[in-house]
Amino acid sequence: MSPFFFGQFRNGEDERRMAFTLQIGEKAPDFRLKATDGKHYGLEDFKDAKALVIWFTCNHCPFVKGSDEVTRKTVETYTPRGVAFVAINANSATSYPEDSYENMIARMEEHKFPWVYLHDATQEVALAYGALRTPHFYVFDADRRLIYTGRAVDSPKDPANITVNDLENALEDYLAGRPVAVPLTNPIGCNVKWEGKDKKWMPPEACDLVPVTKQA
Repeated sequence: MSPFFFGQFRNGEDERRMAFTLQIGEKAPDFRLKATDGKHYGLEDFKDAKALVIWFTCNHCPFVKGSDEVTRKTVETYTPRGVAFVAINANSATSYPEDSYENMIARMEEHKFPWVYLHDATQEVALAYGALRTPHFYVFDADRRLIYTGRAVDSPKDPANITVNDLENALEDYLAGRPVAVPLTNPIGCNVKWEGKDKKWMPPEACDLVPVTKQA
């Protein structure tokens, strides 16, 4: 059981206190969010994918900017193998005007990223998933059960120092029919910017997915 606890309940479940971040084996919470292309997307729109990667990101974070091209290569490698990729920006534009929906559109137009980029304006989806940082990745299997969550790479801010790509390792394990060898890592990046809170605030229930002393 994860060490974090969150006082809201998911999916009409009983009154057990649930872990803040979505747990391995749990179903992906559904959503309906507006993308930079003006359309709205939910899980149903990716139903044919063998696996679904959802990650929480933003426009301004240096960890995001530093690793976006690494993520692009992952998307270009695994999309032909049946994996769908969906990025979600839940950051408060009050805290960081750069993270507004309008700036999301501008960033996609500039960089032509090969993924769907959604805006979680109410932050309800970030809460449902228990997003901790930008970026924070979640990998779901064909039944949309969580098989991996955490970082993509071990040095997102400085790609020259990357030694492991945990996201790609998880996808390789799953697509080969193997259990994911490392299903949990700690996301590395800026904390999610919550509306009405200090820029560095994180929910008190949130903490590392893996004890730092045991993290590779």
